[in-house]
Amino acid sequence: MRLGIFGGTFDPIHLGHLIVAEQCREQGRLDQVLFIPAARPPHKNDQELTAYAQRVEMLALALSGNPAFRIDEREKDRPGPSFTVDTLAQLHGCHDGAELFLIVGSDTLRDLPLWHEPVRILELAGLLVAPRPGAPIPAADEVKKSLGLADSFPLRYQVCDVPLIDIASRDVRRRIAESRSVRYLLPRAVEAYLCDKKLYMDKRS
Repeated sequence: MRLGIFGGTFDPIHLGHLIVAEQCREQGRLDQVLFIPAARPPHKNDQELTAYAQRVEMLALALSGNPAFRIDEREKDRPGPSFTVDTLAQLHGCHDGAELFLIVGSDTLRDLPLWHEPVRILELAGLLVAPRPGAPIPAADEVKKSLGLADSFPLRYQVCDVPLIDIASRDVRRRIAESRSVRYLLPRAVEAYLCDKKLYMDKRS
């Protein structure tokens, strides 16, 4: 079993997320992609997040109809910050023998040395890297060097060919707050949910 791990706040999930997940699923030969909404992301302590349950509901609407995509809520009740290394360790315990692959954007990858226990992350999972506008993709050797790893470290590293779709949840929230269109940035069902719940209408960030 080859499992893709796609973490994030998904506040809200948008078409860019889904395109990355599908292309990484295909090119990484993944049997399943787990979307793992973060409960308390350590790098967003100063940002007010939409309620966890509502972010999960939006994910469910967006992923409906794709049997290879599944929501995993394991970070919901875990105390403390939602560290990726803890999630990967738990997943290894639940999926004995499975190969884990962390789906990351090239913009996120450059911050990997600042993550909690980054070397342990690479011991637990391979990397499927999706290009992001304005964020060059480092070579595998550069990733090793940034973490002080030996050349012999068994880094599993694959760059996926993903269209450069520059959509950000932050921009979606701002557009809604400014009463601007978000059509074709989100799955239609998620757009309808946001309208029904009146989410983001008074928030610009």
